[in-house]
Amino acid sequence: MNIILLGAPGSGKGTQAAFLIEQHGLTHLSTGDMLRAEIAADSDLGRQAKSIMESGALVSDDIVIAMIAARLSEKGALFDGFPRTIAQAEALDKLLAGRGSQIDRVIELQVDNEEIVKRMLARGRSDDNEETIRNRLAVFEAQTKPLIAYYETQGKLRSIDGSGELDAIRARIEAALA
Repeated sequence: MNIILLGAPGSGKGTQAAFLIEQHGLTHLSTGDMLRAEIAADSDLGRQAKSIMESGALVSDDIVIAMIAARLSEKGALFDGFPRTIAQAEALDKLLAGRGSQIDRVIELQVDNEEIVKRMLARGRSDDNEETIRNRLAVFEAQTKPLIAYYETQGKLRSIDGSGELDAIRARIEAALA
């Protein structure tokens, strides 16, 4: 099973991903985690990604898709924060089709922007200041929202309320996967 968690930065994708990985035995593919690991390692990619991420922009498709391709497994994957654009979604569809696979379900976590700003400021990451957060939300609206229509036309999208108690959100996700 291949699942995409789709939602704005700070909508709870990482929190829910941990649950889904354990529950369904999936490989976790979080582009944010992959990029932060590169930054922590102070690699060339990490230094390049750090300046891009600190400005609130997205890292190039070529870099992200190469990272994803290198980490795909046969047991299925949970895509967390990827794809972010139609071009990435099309590249992922092509990559999976070449392996005889596909995206099975897309779960969109819907959370109010003001709640997201509050959540992200509370987690205290160095790249989480209010201006950067609002820029990331604007980038999400402009580039990622079109994915909703893309996956909706394929019949794979399930939108759920990503606010409230964790157990309630998890129950809504499991119902959407059924």
